[in-house]
Amino acid sequence: GRVDHQVKIRGLRIELGEIEARLLEQPQVREAAVVVRDVAGHSQLVAYVVAVQAVSDEQALREACKRQLKGDLPEYMVPIHWVFLASLPLTPNGKLDRKVLPAPDASLAQKTYVAPCSPLQQQVAAIWQDVLKVEPIGLEDHFFELGGHSLLVVSVVSRLQLELGMQLTPQLMFQHPTLGAFTAQLEQQAGPVTAQKLDKLEALLDEMEEF
Repeated sequence: GRVDHQVKIRGLRIELGEIEARLLEQPQVREAAVVVRDVAGHSQLVAYVVAVQAVSDEQALREACKRQLKGDLPEYMVPIHWVFLASLPLTPNGKLDRKVLPAPDASLAQKTYVAPCSPLQQQVAAIWQDVLKVEPIGLEDHFFELGGHSLLVVSVVSRLQLELGMQLTPQLMFQHPTLGAFTAQLEQQAGPVTAQKLDKLEALLDEMEEF
């Protein structure tokens, strides 16, 4: 790849050309460009895609493209924002005119907020909020789409190990990056002892609220 096609986001080196190449391998994609843009104060990856056929359901196509990329690339290299265009803008020389690519609609990347319910979900949500500097975080929210990366994963895992006394690997968060899926895995690993501790904690909190 060309030097100017390599970028760094939150300390992670990203080859934009590699993401574009993977997108172009997908049968529904005719043209693709991936750029880094400032979205809501964060540097984030944005994919611009020209589909082979007219797009009737952008969300379905976006999810299909993301799913295929996740099979080929690390989570942090999968664009958060997606813009579908009839054609990519070109300069008079016939090269991609990145300056005139439209800004993405940040609201499309946001999930419906589903509040964490169990004590474990609330505890993990509080840690994510502290580490990511984003709140509120709900069960459908995706760690990497909120700006998370491998260094922050290590921070979350080490804090959970201290607070829960569990042996965890960072891999668990890469495999289950939404709050709901990740806490479900923790509950499975925690076993009955931790579950009993959390039930006692919940009962204690209920008692305290009554005073």
